[in-house]
Amino acid sequence: MSTGNSGSETTQARQASTRNEPWRNWAGNVTARPVREVTPESVEELSAAVRAAADDGLKVKAVGTGHSFTAAAATDGVLIRPQLLTGIRNIDREAGTVTVEAGTPLKRLNLALAREGLSLTNMGDIMEQTVSGATSTGTHGTGRESASISAQIKGLELVTADGSVLTCSDKGTAEERAVFAAARIGLGALGVITAITFAVEPIFLLTAREEPMTFDRVTSDFDALYAENEHFEFYWFPHTGNCNTKRNNRSAGPEAPVSRFSSFLEDELLSNGLFQAVNSLGRAVPSTIPSIAKISSRALSARTYTDIPYKVFTSPRRVRFVEMEYAVPRAALVETLRELKSMVDRSNLRISFPVEVRTAPADDITLSTASGRESAYIAVHMYKGTPYQAYFTAAERIFTAHEGRPHWGKVHTRDADYFSTVYPRFGEFTELRDRLDPDRLFANDYLRRVIGD
Repeated sequence: MSTGNSGSETTQARQASTRNEPWRNWAGNVTARPVREVTPESVEELSAAVRAAADDGLKVKAVGTGHSFTAAAATDGVLIRPQLLTGIRNIDREAGTVTVEAGTPLKRLNLALAREGLSLTNMGDIMEQTVSGATSTGTHGTGRESASISAQIKGLELVTADGSVLTCSDKGTAEERAVFAAARIGLGALGVITAITFAVEPIFLLTAREEPMTFDRVTSDFDALYAENEHFEFYWFPHTGNCNTKRNNRSAGPEAPVSRFSSFLEDELLSNGLFQAVNSLGRAVPSTIPSIAKISSRALSARTYTDIPYKVFTSPRRVRFVEMEYAVPRAALVETLRELKSMVDRSNLRISFPVEVRTAPADDITLSTASGRESAYIAVHMYKGTPYQAYFTAAERIFTAHEGRPHWGKVHTRDADYFSTVYPRFGEFTELRDRLDPDRLFANDYLRRVIGD
């Protein structure tokens, strides 16, 4: 551990801006009004800000781009904005790692790695988040063998409650290994992450095959589709029996990217522009949604293309929404999804957003949604401004009946008592938190609910 404690740094931390307007997340469903905001330019300044907050009796939370739908980053104390802590610190080609500042957006990291001929092995489907925000809440893509972004972390640096800078990996002391196991998905409860070391590999090509498929075929053939593809995911359109599937597999090439016209037509015009319009219509006139869903589910045609990873894994998401996502045991996916479809079909609900299904292998991260078990993810969405509570409540009842684990950054109603039953290592995390943050400097209402106090 190391600390910085200069008077000038502490003065700078105390002179942070005071804001009257509230902070809001990307979806607009979470609002907070911090006493002050700090935008540190160095780890030393961040440490000073943490110590100053503790001296003033204020809580501390760091926030990235606000892409979480929960109040994980909300605070009425000091809000840390890491937007000046960006960029690559080091690339170690021999070790196959890159160390990056915590406030770096995933988009910037992906572009920088591509220029260096490198890539992450797997990633989620959007890349607007900061690396620290994405990993702290368990952001993931889909993969038969390659797991979440957090599972690709090889080392972490974070500022703890006393202002100390702690570095950890799976090769350190027993305490550092315990911190590493937990802080890769730490919910902001253990400290403020300042840098992350990721495993990377030489850049490669993926061939994506997108294809419409019926719900009955996807569910009956799911095990085979999962086994035959490195990355398989699909979207089911409620009020229909239609799905859109995507299979991503490594390719020897040649590179054959989506044409500019196809990209504009399907990724911008249909998936964003037209989708925005039909969702707005559905919000205004809910009775139109089932008919719109039938049209939307047939709008995208089959296509195949080959490109570098981030251009295949990620896509632009400009239509704003609210989301709930649960991880269930992979073996329970088909039954869970069929129950969800049956519930929607029997109800008076009107759902304009497709349901997204992905998978992940088991990992060894303490509070990962895939911790210790192969998992499948079911994500339900509602268009921003549309009442979502009835749909999410009914869906959550189904998910929890299958020992579901909610995504830490997406809407859910579970609490610490529930998590202690679905996470075998939940006690390890809370004991570590007691050691690192006994006075709960990094607490907020969300953490009190999901971890306890």
